[in-house]
Amino acid sequence: MAMASMHISLPTLTPPNLRRVNRYCLQAQIRSSVIAMASSYKEIATSGVKVTDGEGNLPKVVLTGSNGSEADVYLFGGCITSWKVPNGKDLLFVRPDAVFNGQKPISGGVPHCFPQFGPGPMQQHGFARNLDWSIVDSENVQGDPVLTLELKDGPYSRAMWDFSFQALYKITLQTKSLSTELVIKNTDSKPFSFSTALHTYFSASAQAASVKGLKGRKTLNKDPDPKNPLEGKEERDAVTFPGFVDCVYLDAPRELHLDNGLGDIISIKNTNWSDAVLWNPYLTMDACYKDFVCVENAQLNSLSSCQIGNVLLEPGNTWTATQQLSIN
Repeated sequence: MAMASMHISLPTLTPPNLRRVNRYCLQAQIRSSVIAMASSYKEIATSGVKVTDGEGNLPKVVLTGSNGSEADVYLFGGCITSWKVPNGKDLLFVRPDAVFNGQKPISGGVPHCFPQFGPGPMQQHGFARNLDWSIVDSENVQGDPVLTLELKDGPYSRAMWDFSFQALYKITLQTKSLSTELVIKNTDSKPFSFSTALHTYFSASAQAASVKGLKGRKTLNKDPDPKNPLEGKEERDAVTFPGFVDCVYLDAPRELHLDNGLGDIISIKNTNWSDAVLWNPYLTMDACYKDFVCVENAQLNSLSSCQIGNVLLEPGNTWTATQQLSIN
């Protein structure tokens, strides 16, 4: 078993006043460092792990398995944008209105929501999807590429959420599966709380797609009023997407099955993601709603599904959650 690893970190930028950060200037400085760093390690990537220029010249890591599977991961947002199985079919979806300019989050793939899911005290879905992550390790285990990304607090994050943290995101590509492990560590001297989710967009025929495994679970239906979700209980064996769907499932099972309506049954397994979210925008995104559904693993506040406050971490403690997407 051949294995190799590398460690790449970014310089720390420290403006004199953390609360008066010019967001775009700071992001531009960080992005310049990321692009320069990406260029410097293109030639030393692990087998099956290649750093290249993606859309908008944003650094992208291409993972290629020995059996022909492939995944694309953008350092901006730590976002997986593509997962292709050996037959070449991409099981993820990126919206046609997605912007790759390093200013807006990438709309599609597997975006991070951290340290907030939905609206709340800070920007929608938090800041993790709007920052550059760095590569801290890569390896190849018997033909399966493994990539580990890191995100730490900085002036931009502290202007919204004044805590020190480390997020490690390990991505493993196998022949018919894509697995992730997210580890959040409190590196501060005081406790903090957060909510989080993997906002996964699956390529689908929305009108034909369905999700099994949610029957009997408590629901918070955010249609028609997301600020006052309706509590209920899921009675269906297979949940469908006949129109606008925005629903939280509390205490979701460890495995769901998505029939994407395109001939694929995708198993969505997890550990320590307590909740699930189903979403399809329907006519609010007329250009693409028919082509995807979102099935999201989440860790939310059951009293208010879109605010900080479900996971409480004491200084030095960590929280870990895994997700495995696979097909037969």
